[in-house]
Amino acid sequence: MLIAAYPAGPLAANCYVVAPAAGNGCVIVDPGQEATEGLAKLLAEHRLTPTGVLLTHGHFDHVWSAASVSREYNVPVHIHPQDRGLLTDPAAGLDPAMVGQLSALLGGQVPGEPDHLVELADADTVALAGLQITVHHVPGHTPGSVVFALPAGDDQPEVLFTGDLLFAGSIGRTDFPGGDHPTILDSLQRVCLSRPDDTTVLPGHGPQTTVGQERATNPFLRGIG
Repeated sequence: MLIAAYPAGPLAANCYVVAPAAGNGCVIVDPGQEATEGLAKLLAEHRLTPTGVLLTHGHFDHVWSAASVSREYNVPVHIHPQDRGLLTDPAAGLDPAMVGQLSALLGGQVPGEPDHLVELADADTVALAGLQITVHHVPGHTPGSVVFALPAGDDQPEVLFTGDLLFAGSIGRTDFPGGDHPTILDSLQRVCLSRPDDTTVLPGHGPQTTVGQERATNPFLRGIG
C-alpha cells in the first residue's frame, strides 16, 4: 500500500494520495486550497494515475481543488449529500464571525461543484484503483462528514482517513453551522474508539496517530466509551 500526503493551503489541510503500489491507479483524498501543484508532484514521483476524489467533508480548506482536479484528470468526486451545498456556498459552513474573512481566504472566488459528482452514503463501499474503501457517516463537525476506511492487510492495520473528526491530541470543532458536540462524541465512539489500538488515523490536519494513542492521551476523548 502506498499512502503519500502533504499539507495544502493556508490552513494546511492534509491531501492524501492512496494506491495499491507505485505505478498504479490512485485515489485522492481532500484536495484543498493550493493542492494541485503538490498533487502533480506526488503523481509524477510515484507514477500514479488518479481514478477518483474522496472528500471527508465540505469545508473549503478540504474541497477547494476538487472541481479542478476532477476536470484535469477526468475523475469523479465523492461527497456526502449533506455537505454537497458547501461546494457552492462555503460561507454556509463557517461561523458568522469568520464570514468577513472568507473573501480574503478564498481570493473572492468559489470553485463550484464538479461536473462529475457522486453522493456517498453510510456503509457504502467505494471501489477505486483496486481498493475497497468503506464509508462511515460521522456527523458532528459537519452534517455530512465521513471517515474513509481501508481494511487491514497481512502486514498493516486498518487505516482511517478521519478528516476533521479526530486529530492527534484533539477533535473537530463543533461551533460551526451544522456542528454538534454530543453528535461528534457519538461518531468518535462508534467509528474510531470501536477500532483496535493499532488502527492508523490519518487526520485532516496535523500528524498521523493511532486509535490507541488517542484513546490513552487525547483529553477530548476522556469518558467516552
